[in-house]
Amino acid sequence: MAEAKTKITLIGTELAKQGLEFIYEGALAECSRCTLKKACNNLKNGKKYRVVEVRPTQHPCQVHRNGTYVVEVIEAPISALVNTEMAIKNTKIQYEFSCSRSECSNFPLCHPDGIIDREKYVVTNVVGGVADPCERGRKLQLVDLMPT
Repeated sequence: MAEAKTKITLIGTELAKQGLEFIYEGALAECSRCTLKKACNNLKNGKKYRVVEVRPTQHPCQVHRNGTYVVEVIEAPISALVNTEMAIKNTKIQYEFSCSRSECSNFPLCHPDGIIDREKYVVTNVVGGVADPCERGRKLQLVDLMPT
C-alpha cells in the first residue's frame, strides 16, 4: 500500500503534539480576514487527521490563544463496522451509512467520526467481530479504514 501523503497546515500551539488525532471541521468566521487562512484551512471537512510532525515555526492567531505551529498531518485510520463480506484486508470499499438507529450500541462504530458517506476507503486491518449483535441482523466486523 502507498505511503500516506502528508499535508502542511497550522494548528493551535496547545494542540500541536505528535500523534494527536482530530476531525477537521472547517474555517471559523474569525479566519476570514487572516492572511494565513489558506494554510490553516487546507484540509477536507469531516476527515480525520493525525499530526506526524510539529515544526518549530509559529504564527500569531485570532482563534488560538498562544498562536499556531506549522505541522505535518496525514489522514488517520478510522475504526468502523462493515458487513462481514466486506471485511477483507486491502480491499477497497465504498462506505455507506445504511442504518439510522441512533439508540443502537453499535451506532458510533457504524457512523464513526471522520468517515464521509459514500467515499472510498481501503480496509487496512480486520480487527474482529462485535460484542453486541446488530439489531437489524447484519453480520458485522470491526475494521480499520484508510481513505483511498
